[in-house]
Amino acid sequence: MKQQGINLMSEPGPLTAAGGIALYKLGAFGFFAVIAIVLVSIVVMAMTIPKTVREFVVALISTLAFSTGGGAFIVRWLEIGHWAQDDVGMVGLAGVVFVCGLPGWVLVRALFAWSEGKKNREITEIIDMAINAKNKAGL
Repeated sequence: MKQQGINLMSEPGPLTAAGGIALYKLGAFGFFAVIAIVLVSIVVMAMTIPKTVREFVVALISTLAFSTGGGAFIVRWLEIGHWAQDDVGMVGLAGVVFVCGLPGWVLVRALFAWSEGKKNREITEIIDMAINAKNKAGL
């Protein structure tokens, strides 16, 4: 609607400020999550250096998956999502994401070691061993 050459528009109001704050919170959480994932990757790779490029790539992917998926699961399960409301809480959530990535690398490393030990065996023999182990455990 024009009135004597002046374009009438609404002034930026409180919703613009709320949107800016929400964007800041999302960006801050993403930053802390990425930092946690990078740190957990560095820690697990330094503890047990991968032997092959294939193992390195699988380690990075599994660490990323366990960090994000496991971290999200723990945050929901413990109902600590409200920690994202302030910066110190964001650091706490990043710590949760960090800790959730560590078991991922351990499990993948154990799987690689187990599969390397069974490399020269037939698939049916490996399946029989897995079934026997399951029965022995009572599962």
